[in-house]
Amino acid sequence: MRRLMLLRHADSDRPAGVTDFDRPLSAQGRLEATRRGLQMAKDGLLPALAMVSTARRAQETWDLVVPAVGSAAVRQDEPLVYEASAATLLALVRRAPPDIGSLVLVGHNPGLQQVALQLAARGSGELWSRMREQFPTAGLAVIEFDIDRWADLEEGAGRLVSFETARRGSSA
Repeated sequence: MRRLMLLRHADSDRPAGVTDFDRPLSAQGRLEATRRGLQMAKDGLLPALAMVSTARRAQETWDLVVPAVGSAAVRQDEPLVYEASAATLLALVRRAPPDIGSLVLVGHNPGLQQVALQLAARGSGELWSRMREQFPTAGLAVIEFDIDRWADLEEGAGRLVSFETARRGSSA
């Protein structure tokens, strides 16, 4: 079994004169990211690999999650995640090493939401419907696959086991 976690960056600020790529987290976003890390640790969602967008808000989100989930995850800063399409994100996940059983992709919408919907054809209808409606900041989708290698990942083959948002907490 393989577990893919799709984590959208936490709420970001919009300071004047700062490019989209360089936007930092807001005070609310720092709180969301810290809480998300604590919830991931509580739920045993401890990735072996973290592919993190190089955009500042994604980097800051992962930096605040790590203290709770531990630093055992290999961090891979991935510039392709920023403004990535679902197809690009899917290609990145397929290239993950075969010895990695669980990974987290820390990135942005709309790509994260689109790839989650493409991959998670099975699972709770209520969770899938919520995720289709909105994938808010600090949202976390957890999708499991019965495959031996990430390279074997196919659309529709995943089972959505959890979709968590900052407002609703854990749902499974």
